[in-house]
Amino acid sequence: MDQGAQAEPSGLTNWYRFYLVRTGDYQHQLKALHDKHGPVIRLGPNVVDLDYPELIKTMYGTDNKYLKTDFYHNNSTKIVLTVEPLVDKVIDQLLEHLEERFVKTAKTCDLGEWIAFCTWDMVGAASFSEDFGYMAQGKDHDGTISTEDKAFDYFAAIGQVPILDYCLDKNPIKRIGPPNLGNATRVAIEHIAARTQGNDRNFDPKTPGYLQRFMEVKETYPDIVDDGMVMNYVFINLLAGSDTTALTIRAVMYYVLKHPDVYRKLKSELGKLELGRIAQYSEAKALPYLDACVREAIRVHPGVSMMLERYAPAEGLTLPDGRYIPPFTKVGMNPFIINRNPCIWGNDPDTFRPERWLQQDDESGSAFAERTKLFNAADFSFGAGSRMCLGRHLALLQTYKIVAALVGRYDIRLTNPERE
Repeated sequence: MDQGAQAEPSGLTNWYRFYLVRTGDYQHQLKALHDKHGPVIRLGPNVVDLDYPELIKTMYGTDNKYLKTDFYHNNSTKIVLTVEPLVDKVIDQLLEHLEERFVKTAKTCDLGEWIAFCTWDMVGAASFSEDFGYMAQGKDHDGTISTEDKAFDYFAAIGQVPILDYCLDKNPIKRIGPPNLGNATRVAIEHIAARTQGNDRNFDPKTPGYLQRFMEVKETYPDIVDDGMVMNYVFINLLAGSDTTALTIRAVMYYVLKHPDVYRKLKSELGKLELGRIAQYSEAKALPYLDACVREAIRVHPGVSMMLERYAPAEGLTLPDGRYIPPFTKVGMNPFIINRNPCIWGNDPDTFRPERWLQQDDESGSAFAERTKLFNAADFSFGAGSRMCLGRHLALLQTYKIVAALVGRYDIRLTNPERE
């Protein structure tokens, strides 16, 4: 490859990008490198991070020419709407706990912590028709939430030097890795067994949940889907649908609360909803300013701020600037970087400004449509193409509904608005 990128230790070893991840500030350091050196950054001997939004369809399309790398070897809207009643039940519980524990007692609430309790209980309800009891106990009573945090930290770092996984987590002599999600595994196995035997007391055929859907797929395609695959489906739901969803909701709440004008506008818009009732997803999604706040917060603070790696195809990859990347080089783009590209997002890409998603007073309808089309094509927050995050629909349903419920019902203030 034409080495027009920065000359860092990354040209010799993958330890440089491992180090960047372990600093806990990977995305900001990568952004600084792109600002200094341009759209092509070499992160390892065979790894290149790109900032070319126009290549999203090429690299993350549906033709599977760009295969996933070994980074991943360590680890539909209509269906989502069928579990909305289960989601509503958990949101009701969240509001009840906030009322009893904090509103009536005037105690300060760690809302970020309670959002995590809620999303874990919610994914339990959506999967098994029964929550995990984190809100009921008001704490991470079995350590699952903190364990998952450690697991994600481990895989983010190990993904930079994948061979380390065989020395640590997959060490045949002594395993050295994050704790196992033992309780979540136990709960999943118990529910699968009870559902199979027909004695799951939580099952309601009117709101079947994801487990029932997975088991129906197993019955329809027994030669393809076995019990192990059902278990994998359930775990993908639990792991992908809890922590990153909590992060997304926290991001929306943080940025809205940090900008008082945004908070006032959003609260005014949410006043149009019926007081005391949890908004349906279709209602919340149709509110333009809420939609703008959610999309802008996810743009500025995506749930995953790592490079989504692929192998360049057999014919290699020619970049828009003419440089050529050889076949099977690890290439990719990072949502945090793409979502800040000034060619797409204007001269203030680092700024949280929901109004960028709305039609401006001096903007024609056709110009707004073109700009919206550009934004949608470049929005990389949940990945793109056939590899787009499968849990995005459930995550967005939870996000719109919970933000609408919290901001619409309560007066909320940040205790430390300067903190990033």
